[in-house]
Amino acid sequence: MHSLRELYRIGTGPSSSHTMGPHSAACIYLERHPEATAFDVTLYGSLAATGKGHMTDVAILRVLEPHGPVDLHWEPTIFLPFHPNGMKFAVRQPDGTLTDEWTVFSIGGGALSEGEVTAQPTSASEALPLTGERGEGLYPLTTMTDIMEWCQRTGHTFWEYVEQCEGPDIWDYLRRVWQVMQESVERGIDHEGILPGPLGLQRKAPVYYTKAKGYKANLQSSGLVYAYALAVSEENASGGTIVTAPTCGSCGVLPAVLYHLGHNHAFSEERILHALATAGLIGNLVKHNASISGADVGCQGEVGVASAMASAAACQLFGGSVAQIEYAAEMGLEHHLGMTCDPVCGLVQIPCIERNAFAAARALDANFYASLSDGQHRVSFDRVVRVMKQTGHDLPSLYKETSEGGLARIG
Repeated sequence: MHSLRELYRIGTGPSSSHTMGPHSAACIYLERHPEATAFDVTLYGSLAATGKGHMTDVAILRVLEPHGPVDLHWEPTIFLPFHPNGMKFAVRQPDGTLTDEWTVFSIGGGALSEGEVTAQPTSASEALPLTGERGEGLYPLTTMTDIMEWCQRTGHTFWEYVEQCEGPDIWDYLRRVWQVMQESVERGIDHEGILPGPLGLQRKAPVYYTKAKGYKANLQSSGLVYAYALAVSEENASGGTIVTAPTCGSCGVLPAVLYHLGHNHAFSEERILHALATAGLIGNLVKHNASISGADVGCQGEVGVASAMASAAACQLFGGSVAQIEYAAEMGLEHHLGMTCDPVCGLVQIPCIERNAFAAARALDANFYASLSDGQHRVSFDRVVRVMKQTGHDLPSLYKETSEGGLARIG
């Protein structure tokens, strides 16, 4: 598994796979060909189907157009074998011929892969990482079962496993991540107006925040969590700075839970950072063993994983045992199994923003349910990850970020 620095990426929305990934790919290609004066770029599958709504073209053109004209081609019905988010870059010569073609895939969470060389893998998790991915093999234990056995044998917990694998420098990075998360909540709470795009969707976070403050404590808590999740998701939808957790489309869940617990339950920054490390470990396990790409496995890999991460983080903060934390994470993911990725008009707005709010609330419920238990349960987190992977691959492509099925049909 890679470093948490590869899971928690600080950048701009609205999509980690459709905006951040293509932007990074364009930068890499330009670095390889600084002499080029014209480019040819082809987008395939999901990237082409919902790329305009996700500003994929804008992300690529911002990088390449200052150096020369770009011919951009959209191929929404062509799905390359390795992953639905394929793109091909080439240098266009003066006589019109294309040279130095490079095919690359945006596999979720802003990560890129050139694919498998010898055999086509069954999922994005089997990708060969691009040069520059930090910490491949950093974590010797890559299943929840093995990590829990290590915890039981050593007496340590999940965040201590992260520290052992990453080193003490990880806390400086996670402190920066936490700062950006808090800033995105606070900007979103104050930011009014209409989100960009043809839907004309009004921002809701400021209103939800104000209304929540008027309720008694038990309802106020839920209302504030909704408001915080909406705030970050709306910042993402407008191209603001956020942290992938594990993706842009699901970036509101974990910050909402941690912001609520940190500011309304007075947990210290150190404990929040430890919870952030545990949440990252959960997301990393899914990314390594399955996928966090909506185009690959549907929204269960984005919002479902984010809910699992937030569930584990909350359970740890409230003193949960290793078994209870694992149970909370398992429930956070299990009860999102089969969730489709069907954005209306290809925008990370409907139903994505609302889903973040509900997933944040569900994470707190999973924590409470797990905390009441002894942590023993029948279905393990590892098994749910395997089921999620298979379920995602069984879903037809029209339910995986192509805007051809589900709620997207109303757009």
